[in-house]
Amino acid sequence: QVQLVESGGGSVQAGGSLRLSCTASGYIDSSYSMGWFRQAPEKEREGVAAIDSDGRVRYTDSVMGRFTISQDNAKNTLYLQMNSLKPEDTAMYYCAATARYMLWGWLLLPARYKYWGQGTQVTVSS
Repeated sequence: QVQLVESGGGSVQAGGSLRLSCTASGYIDSSYSMGWFRQAPEKEREGVAAIDSDGRVRYTDSVMGRFTISQDNAKNTLYLQMNSLKPEDTAMYYCAATARYMLWGWLLLPARYKYWGQGTQVTVSS
C-alpha cells in the first residue's frame, strides 16, 4: 500500500504563489509515476502536472509556464510550485501515484492512477 499526504494549500491573491507538497509512504520507489490533479466544484477532476519513472513531465496547457512539478526521491516527496496564480486555479488539489504501465500521453489521465491523497485546497481571489 502507498499513502499520500498533501500539504501547502491555502488562500492567495491572483498573481501569488504557493508550493504544494506530497509526501509518500509505504512501498513506493522510483518506478512510480506521480502527478497532481485538481477538481473544482461541479467540474471533473483534471490532470495538472505529472512525472513518469523516467523523469519525463507533462503539464496541462493552462498551467504551462506557471507551474513546475518536481520530486525529491530521497524524501519521497513530490512538489508543485505554482506561480502567477489565477482565480481559475481555485480547486482541491490531489496527489496521485501509480506503478502501472504509463505512456507520456497518459500522464494526465486520472484513471491511470491507483493511489490518491486526500487533497489540499487552493483558493485564488481576484
